[in-house]
Amino acid sequence: MQIIRRLSDLSPALSPWRAAGEKLALVPTMGALHAGHLALVEAARAKADRVIASIFVNPLQFNDPNDLARYPRQEVADAAKLEQAGCNLLWLPTAEQLYPAGFATTVSVAGVSDRWEGEHRPGHFDGVATVVSKLFIAALPDIAVFGEKDWQQLAVIRRMTADLDLPIEIFGHPTIREADGLAMSSRNALLSAEDRGKAPALHRLMNELAAAIAGGGEPAAETERMTGRLEAAGFGPVDYVAYVDGDSLEPLERFQENGRLLAAVFLGTVRLIDNISVISDTV
Repeated sequence: MQIIRRLSDLSPALSPWRAAGEKLALVPTMGALHAGHLALVEAARAKADRVIASIFVNPLQFNDPNDLARYPRQEVADAAKLEQAGCNLLWLPTAEQLYPAGFATTVSVAGVSDRWEGEHRPGHFDGVATVVSKLFIAALPDIAVFGEKDWQQLAVIRRMTADLDLPIEIFGHPTIREADGLAMSSRNALLSAEDRGKAPALHRLMNELAAAIAGGGEPAAETERMTGRLEAAGFGPVDYVAYVDGDSLEPLERFQENGRLLAAVFLGTVRLIDNISVISDTV
């Protein structure tokens, strides 16, 4: 596996593969890799001839400096995992390379980014769209693979890619979960042992809520009821629980196909997010 640190070295490293007509896939990450990230690499390998993974803890998408400071960084371990997973090239850009002195451009995606995470993390999706557009332009992949765990982020990236006519196919990979249902996340390592024991209740309660909505329950009342159940289970504050259209992220007033259940809650000092599809049991 090649490791590239300088932006100027990236294009020359990729040129031989392009010249050979090989299909390139990009898997952007912020490191602290777990099985969910490696599943993205595996999916990329199945869709392309060469896989590029990037690791960059993007300061633009953190609205809390403390959150940025404590985000786990483990480059050596991450590189070993990527090599074992069959990644062909690891790109490790720095903030100074991506945002040099005088950098003054922001990519903003309206509409799909306005609610939910957009409300609770001001500027977050501008940071995501800006860095992903820069990664896309630098690597020029044929495809890019992202996890569905960050469903709203995936929707923002799809909208941006379509709006800017970028010739890149965007693939979402289903959320990878622990055996007890907790969505895999680099932030899970920050949970105390006690809170880790409580954490699976989020997925369980979301599944129960999804069943209630699919069974004809009124979404607003059901999501409000779930907020109370989450608080009773030790979560809180609850930033949001929402039943939305899976593409537009607009709230839905009744069950419909392509509906998605989103949630963001705190457990201790750790903020957990998750989402699941809501499927009719009559289908």
